[in-house]
Amino acid sequence: MATEKNFYMTQEGKEKLENELNHLKTEKRQEVVERIKIARGFGDLSENSEYDAAKDEQAFVESRIAQVENMIRNAVIIENDNQNPNMVSLGKSVTFKELPDGDEESYTIVGSAEANPFEGKISNDSPIAKTLIGREIGEKVTVPTPGGDLEVEIISVD
Repeated sequence: MATEKNFYMTQEGKEKLENELNHLKTEKRQEVVERIKIARGFGDLSENSEYDAAKDEQAFVESRIAQVENMIRNAVIIENDNQNPNMVSLGKSVTFKELPDGDEESYTIVGSAEANPFEGKISNDSPIAKTLIGREIGEKVTVPTPGGDLEVEIISVD
């Protein structure tokens, strides 16, 4: 049996997953069951698109429930208590500047389960995060990107 993958996340991220799981199990599951009941009332199931769509949604909801349960079961909460405050690590926000004279950018490095670039949260598996983790304020590093290498300087870590 393969070992289960750990999902690194903040306590806040784990709570969001627990809330989603609760919603899926209590409300969403029941909504889908109701849609299936209603669609059954439309008659012949072989040509009933409402029934097919409701069954597809049921499969999606059940698969998402299993996925979220697995993520919660294998959650590893990120703690930053005993780490060097100047070092980039999982769960911290990092501000860096593109060299020679680019704009400053800030991201929080989170586990892949929580990543959302639109909220400034990047996965620890991303090329930027992999390059920055373990580095300290003031260091200049080269980040590989699809458009070519990017030279950056770490400005701050929170």
